[in-house]
Amino acid sequence: MKELTEAVVVEAVRLPTGRSGWKGMEKAGAYMNVSSQVLIAQVIEGLMARVKEKCPEFDPVWIEDVACGCSMQIGEQGGNIGRFAVLASGLPDEVCGWTIDRYCNGGLQAINSQAQAIMTGCGDIFIACGVENMSHYAMGSQVQAAIKAGLPVSFHPEVAKRGGAEILSMGLSAETIAQRYDYSREDMDRLGLWSHQKAVKAMREEEWYRKKIVPAKVEEEGQSPVIVDKDETPRAEALDNPDAAWERMQKLEPRFKKAEEGGKVTAGSSSGIVDCAAACMLMSKEKAKELGLEPMVTIRSMAVAGGEPKIQLLAPIPAMKKALARAGVTMDDMEVFEPNEAFASPVMAFCDEFGIAYDDPRINPTGGAIAIGHPIGCSGVLYFIEMVHWMVRNNLRWGMQTLCGGAGCGIATVVEREK
Repeated sequence: MKELTEAVVVEAVRLPTGRSGWKGMEKAGAYMNVSSQVLIAQVIEGLMARVKEKCPEFDPVWIEDVACGCSMQIGEQGGNIGRFAVLASGLPDEVCGWTIDRYCNGGLQAINSQAQAIMTGCGDIFIACGVENMSHYAMGSQVQAAIKAGLPVSFHPEVAKRGGAEILSMGLSAETIAQRYDYSREDMDRLGLWSHQKAVKAMREEEWYRKKIVPAKVEEEGQSPVIVDKDETPRAEALDNPDAAWERMQKLEPRFKKAEEGGKVTAGSSSGIVDCAAACMLMSKEKAKELGLEPMVTIRSMAVAGGEPKIQLLAPIPAMKKALARAGVTMDDMEVFEPNEAFASPVMAFCDEFGIAYDDPRINPTGGAIAIGHPIGCSGVLYFIEMVHWMVRNNLRWGMQTLCGGAGCGIATVVEREK
């Protein structure tokens, strides 16, 4: 039987996140009037420039396929934006492309699927990417568009019995977890404040920050181009004046349940709604060696798991356990782990499950989705990139990333940096 090929990551970059301008958001961000296809094209162009810088003879025609995580596949994000990413970024027509929606898991699934293709000998060079312009397409946009168009939209009786549309209410899931585990609002807010502090600190360490960032060029008719080179949502006050930031957080009202009904989850303990695109290049270890490209990390294992639909945010826990077992390691071996901060409460549940302190420095060391934002289908790639660059910077061996997803989907990936 043929042995599996090792899959490695040779480059990984992302755009800065932009504050969503969807209805109800406090302020429109830089990408409010930018097509998702422009975002994904710019990050792939940036990725290719970094690869060519390291390997001038690299020919893009060698790329087998581009996989793109995207949850709201409608408008310019519809019609297989993975293929449009190839066309928009100027990659050769011979490079194929596809799009995957596993809700918040989509970006990491793109990475895992491309790694699986390499491992099974189905190609040597792949791109995994993700994009979500939430200024244009809020969560549930496909369903709302169908309803507006007068198309029939209904839930299967079994789905309706399990909660129907309520299954996709992430905020209510976060509240249920907080209630089940008796998490206080104070503890959840402290985790949120800490996320902002880490993100702001990471942004100010400019030499390392620039290594993972492709500045976005925003062009609008009749205006001079604007270069976006920093995440828009992390709040500097959290680091510069934490007392004032804390006081401001305490004035926030619960977003998903009223306070008098026991609501505890506020914007301060919830992920930011943002626009972003991110991409990484994976290769077989043999091809990377042939091209003189040093692997950043090797993909060692991956797993998915389902969970209770209405308490969907806990599904990563069984996925993590499977991924750790498949890699032959334990949580004690992990030097960094990136549990997606969809909300504070599931991150705290993950910590409790593995006996980890809520302020363990290995958790999301450059900040998580509460500070940087959660661009749904893009997030798996975005935070994979955060983890990998942190591992390279600090010469760490083991890392794990995990995300929760709609209707109770969990995903996890374990990587190793060989020293």
